Amino acid sequence: MRAYCKGLGEPAYRGDQIYHWLYAEREFAIDRMSNLPGAFRDKLGRAATINVPVVRQRYVSADGSVRYLFALDEGKTNAELRGGAESAENNRARRPAAVEAVFMPSDGRQTICVSTQAGCAVDCQFCLTAQLGLIRNLSAGEIVTQVLLPLKEMESVAGKESGPAKEERPASEGEPYRSESEKGLAARTNVVLMGQGEPLLNFENVMAALRILLDPEGVGLSPKHVTLSTSGIVPGIEKFGKEPMRSKLAISLNASCDERRDVLMPINKKYPLKALMEACRNYPLRNWEHLTFEYVMLGEVNDTAEDARRVVRLLAPLKSVKVNLIPWNPGELPYKESSAEAIEEFRRILTEKGVPAFVRYSRGRDVMAACGQLALKEVKESPLRVVG
Repeated sequence: MRAYCKGLGEPAYRGDQIYHWLYAEREFAIDRMSNLPGAFRDKLGRAATINVPVVRQRYVSADGSVRYLFALDEGKTNAELRGGAESAENNRARRPAAVEAVFMPSDGRQTICVSTQAGCAVDCQFCLTAQLGLIRNLSAGEIVTQVLLPLKEMESVAGKESGPAKEERPASEGEPYRSESEKGLAARTNVVLMGQGEPLLNFENVMAALRILLDPEGVGLSPKHVTLSTSGIVPGIEKFGKEPMRSKLAISLNASCDERRDVLMPINKKYPLKALMEACRNYPLRNWEHLTFEYVMLGEVNDTAEDARRVVRLLAPLKSVKVNLIPWNPGELPYKESSAEAIEEFRRILTEKGVPAFVRYSRGRDVMAACGQLALKEVKESPLRVVG
């Protein structure tokens, strides 16, 4: 943004101001960026466009969760903005698409589950998103706006409930605009990269998005409140661990042995459990951090006491772990939910053997917004092509 503003003949710090408006204030109208000179706003309005995904549909759950269906257009690529040529790969990567995200409110905090790809190529057999195949990668901006738009809606609702806004002091020249009503919102927000797609197969765009989400001058989320979930892409895990600014990491385990995981998660054939556990052992945990393992409970498939004991042995060499047991959410797939008794026995075995385990019931099941349920109902009537 600083380089872009300099290219327009403006001071570089104007880029800082625009960045703050977009990500800290979630303001997408150039004419409302009140600490920019009027002449610059006019120039910017002629030279640039702020593309924001369209909310095509909202599905509201009885538990208060909201499943968003975003329509994503092509937008402009960096090369086009520079007047350069665009590669065939980038042309394919920016095709129109649609993607889903989920907003989940709770007392004093909210969680936003975002997607990193439209569809997914990993093909986990118990996940409805896998049925879509991979449509395309999402850009960093498309990932970030899945957080910005629900937050902006929350701010709008909160503003209406609190009555007329207080008069705001105009920002001085060069000074960041600060809105009193929006302070502290990011501190009450969790973000999980657990929607459609495999984040580590869209590495560069995901990292660009995380840097904005975690930047105190950007969206301002704490790394302790952001989690990236992977199916176990070993090179991506190794690369992610070297990033100076990163979120927490969660591993989708879902099986206690290679034979079963090969079937449930075909990616295991490329990165089997031995390689995955080695990457987890070498992962550089921060002093406050633990590795989270997600385990979807499938009735009479991976939920036996022996499965639990194998998970204990599998995780024993790791330094600091916890396991989230996730009851399978029904969909049009040939699986069934584990019984409450089987889930509790599984949890008890892990806990008694020193592996912290928690049962995580998903939100938004009635609007197909729960873990593994995100799949575009419109896809059969859609003109979108699947990659591969």
